[in-house]
Amino acid sequence: NASNSSNTMGLEVIFSPSESYHESMLGKAIEVINSAEHSIDLAMYSFRDKGLLDEFEAAVDRGVVVRAILNSARTERSEPEGTISAQLEALGIDVRYVNKIMHHKFMVVDGREGQRLVPEKATVFTGSGNFSYSAGMRFDENTVIVDGNAEFGGAFQREFSLMWNNSREFEYGEVPEYTQIDSLSADELPDDARFEMCFTSENFDLKTTSYGPTFSVVAGRNHVADRLVELIEGARSSILVASGHLRSRPISEAILARHAQDPSLDIRVYLDGQEYISNWYYDHLVEEREACLVEAGESVSKQQDCTDKGFYYSYAMHEAGIPTRFKHYAYRWHYSYAPQMHHKYIVIDGETVASGSYNLSDNAEHNTLENLVIYEVPELAADFTANFETMWQTGHEDGLYEELLREVSEGQGDIPLVYDAMALGWDEVKVLKDMIEDLCPAVHRWDYKKYPQSHKTCPREGDA
Repeated sequence: NASNSSNTMGLEVIFSPSESYHESMLGKAIEVINSAEHSIDLAMYSFRDKGLLDEFEAAVDRGVVVRAILNSARTERSEPEGTISAQLEALGIDVRYVNKIMHHKFMVVDGREGQRLVPEKATVFTGSGNFSYSAGMRFDENTVIVDGNAEFGGAFQREFSLMWNNSREFEYGEVPEYTQIDSLSADELPDDARFEMCFTSENFDLKTTSYGPTFSVVAGRNHVADRLVELIEGARSSILVASGHLRSRPISEAILARHAQDPSLDIRVYLDGQEYISNWYYDHLVEEREACLVEAGESVSKQQDCTDKGFYYSYAMHEAGIPTRFKHYAYRWHYSYAPQMHHKYIVIDGETVASGSYNLSDNAEHNTLENLVIYEVPELAADFTANFETMWQTGHEDGLYEELLREVSEGQGDIPLVYDAMALGWDEVKVLKDMIEDLCPAVHRWDYKKYPQSHKTCPREGDA
């Protein structure tokens, strides 16, 4: 599934998983960091690949001003010793955090030369992948690098500056004195029709509290979801969704409505295995949400609280007849062994790509700081479409599903509860799960549910 597109017009996409670290998005991150001459502004939800620390140290040593906003710094500050945040500050990099979940995965390189803003010289590295080995080598991810585009660089600089200027101090090492940083307004940036940058920060107001600058959500704002709904409603021939989650009410309802209006549209949805739910559980979620909305009455904020709760739309897609597949690799999901389908993209009509850090969820819209870029670049759309088609066939050519069914039903040893990844429809997952449950009732025990990482196989009934 690993693939690198050709680098055209200063734009490149890298798909994970890669066969080698050097060719992965992490290898590309090293290239981009090593290219820095003046500045690196890093906003990263999860930073786990310690190999990148050497590259940041080298950048600091050659005089590059590096700033970092890390989501993990919010919790690491209580016991900083040995954390990534502390290690970065030990290199002389000021690490900060914001009061909301900061889910971005981007860096802007050389968008500043001292105090001078030069967005036209910036290289932006952004996508779905965190700075982790899994993002490069295990998960399905995408990373886009855009070089030398003033609107693209300027928009991400503005988002970084907004967070930086309203951030809180990690308070560990001896780092450069904190200063607020400038950015260009949207009106000062050129308008490139190929790119539209959307940020959930548009859904927040800023307040000053005793704890420091505070992002506060405004009820009723749906800046990113509204834009995606417009794209879905305007689709003429196809909507391809590849997302780790599908839990956004407006986006899901727009997909369902578009399918109902024109069943001939090629609408396909590919999700991570953790999104599979039973029809019983889906009905339970519907009842729970409707009761919540009745209780909320006319209050917009209370209604938003109801719809922001985790709601899984995968079964609704299946029930409506929309081809929906799951990257299925285990009877019960656990992060420790999950080769996740971690993309967050939609391809419309084979021409438009919407992709970024933004999960398709109401939680992403209102509780986290995210980005979504809408690309009108035919070559990029072709790359994402090819990536989708490859994932859609995961395990099919190898006959993994039929082989696993035989192993479960006819095998003599323990039943596997973790297995090679396959792209399976709802019915196929149900058949497999029902078969496992029939032959191994132990999967319903509390210890199997609480510690799935310790139960990767299951003894057959009568063998325990």
